[in-house]
Amino acid sequence: MTAQDSATRPAAVAVRSGTLLAALAVAAFSFSFPATVWALDGLGPWTTTGVRGLLAGLLAAACLAGARVPVPARDHWPALLTVAVGCVLGFPLLTTLALQTSTTAHSAVIIGVLPLATAALSSALTGRRLSGTFWAAAGLGALAVVGFALQQSHGLPTLGDVYLLGALLLCAAGYAQGGRLTAYLPGWQVIAWGVIAALPISTLVTVLALVAEPVHLTATTIVGMTYLAAVSQFGGFVVWYRGMALIGVPKASQLQLAQPLLTLVWAVLLMGEHLSPLAPVTALVVVGCIAVTQRTRT
Repeated sequence: MTAQDSATRPAAVAVRSGTLLAALAVAAFSFSFPATVWALDGLGPWTTTGVRGLLAGLLAAACLAGARVPVPARDHWPALLTVAVGCVLGFPLLTTLALQTSTTAHSAVIIGVLPLATAALSSALTGRRLSGTFWAAAGLGALAVVGFALQQSHGLPTLGDVYLLGALLLCAAGYAQGGRLTAYLPGWQVIAWGVIAALPISTLVTVLALVAEPVHLTATTIVGMTYLAAVSQFGGFVVWYRGMALIGVPKASQLQLAQPLLTLVWAVLLMGEHLSPLAPVTALVVVGCIAVTQRTRT
């Protein structure tokens, strides 16, 4: 066995592990929209966003304290604040507001564009040039998912689309900065410090929203809120950022092309929504695009 063979095998194992972790995170995130709808069954949008961030912050604080993790260096905090604003505050609030007027299937359109936006921002931040094949496959996959999701809503933009566009941009920035930061901090610490950074605002929003919005706790609401706080806001990101660290932000982000289709499946099974006959065709296109982007190199 040559030294090159020894170096190649661990690299291949890391790629497979990173791809698996990123895929698991995508599967976990695909439940976020249904869980948000469940939470809205008994809570207002601002309460849902605040409580979600507050509970995730307390969970993260317990994990950091238990592991005796030191406070990150000062030069890491701009990126951590971007994660806080994009992934902990902006995206949850804007998508929650959108889901008040849009169906789960329609709202899934944002996830279709998110991988392309994340890859573009990551490329701009790192100066890493991606191949034309990568961009062509990513663009085709995004267009396929967007077209399918819009077809579900008959191609008519809604008021919620404004929220979804803002959520897309904020989340892409959080993903790109968080993924870049995993070169210096373990992925779980990136999201943990992100929710900690947002904790003062999450707490304030929770207090104010509980006064202003009605609360009707149901079993569905509790299940939805628990999933949002423990998985969508914290646990899923732990796995996601670890996967990003192993295979890179651009390739990990393209796995998210499958997320809208998974969300649409949950919309049918859990929310009683109906899918278009184009679903199998779109699924094949997306799987093909993911295969191409995973094989391209920078």
